[in-house]
Amino acid sequence: MAAKRILFIAHHRKGRSPSQRFRFEQFESYFEQEGFECHSSHIISEQDDRVLYAPGHYIQKSLILITCFFKRCRDLFKLKQYDLLFIQREAFIGTAFFERLFKRAGKPIVFDFDDAIWLLDISEGNKRFAFLKRPHKTAGIIALADTVIAGNEYLAAYARKFNTKVLVIPTTLNTNDFKPLEPTVRKDAVCIGWTGSHTTIKHFELAIPVLKRLKDKYGDGVYFKVIGATPNDTETVPLNLHAWRAETEIADIQELDIGIMPLPDDEWSKGKCAFKGLQYMALGIPAVMSAVGVNKELISDGKNGYLAMDEEAWFSKLCVLIENAELRKRIGAEGRKTIIANYSLDAWKQEYLRLFKQLA
Repeated sequence: MAAKRILFIAHHRKGRSPSQRFRFEQFESYFEQEGFECHSSHIISEQDDRVLYAPGHYIQKSLILITCFFKRCRDLFKLKQYDLLFIQREAFIGTAFFERLFKRAGKPIVFDFDDAIWLLDISEGNKRFAFLKRPHKTAGIIALADTVIAGNEYLAAYARKFNTKVLVIPTTLNTNDFKPLEPTVRKDAVCIGWTGSHTTIKHFELAIPVLKRLKDKYGDGVYFKVIGATPNDTETVPLNLHAWRAETEIADIQELDIGIMPLPDDEWSKGKCAFKGLQYMALGIPAVMSAVGVNKELISDGKNGYLAMDEEAWFSKLCVLIENAELRKRIGAEGRKTIIANYSLDAWKQEYLRLFKQLA
């Protein structure tokens, strides 16, 4: 019996986007073991990437978008080769044009999203292109999908307004890769850290006043590590800045003694899937997270992590963890148990497989 073929449609090349890496790419070898043949189609190259997310370069960006449009057109001529289409977030910026054409071809469509993409959220470098996002198109894409996969219940509630076939599958981690590092030497200072990208660095900056207070109190007893982006404010507190690299991602986060995930209390944040927290917890690192959205489902405050909303709560809870290594170890261990049970690849891979077999 011939293998069923899945075409995964997304913006970025493999290994580039956390959303893609952890919502379908990490499952591909498992799908193939179970009789599926997996293919991916991306439209943004590594070279394009460097231009698209930088300020300015408007002519180059326009040319890249035109090139991306024609790259996606090629998928239309390949559709007959596939039994199932998996679209992650959108096929092309600003329009459901391609999704409508895919639907007319009669192929089953799975639409997956893990952010409140019906709201407008755009990086500082692309404010002039905000009009192209047209986030309201999300409702139309949801309506034409055969099944919608939402990263949390808040997103699913929105999707159910337009489609009755909605599954909630959280972002997951392979806990065989993401596992705690056994300490080899005793550290003289506690490392508090954050990992993210240029689009989320604004959230890290919410914590800077708290970090300054911690530095004033503990001096050389604490230091701060930021992975993946550079804050606008690099002078209020000293920061160890590290570029994100796939090959060192886990090791870079393993240095942290405490992981933080500050968020504003707004509609966009309610759609977040707590990815940073999942990483910290899978690695046995105690997490302190804003009490927003899915964070409140993930964290049982004081048991497997800490929730904080105002500056005083952030400061007091971080102080408790800084001063108690045994507490950090215990909270971290409980956090990892939570991830293995509810947010691991092994916990959810059968759900994907059941859906794909049903549709294809």
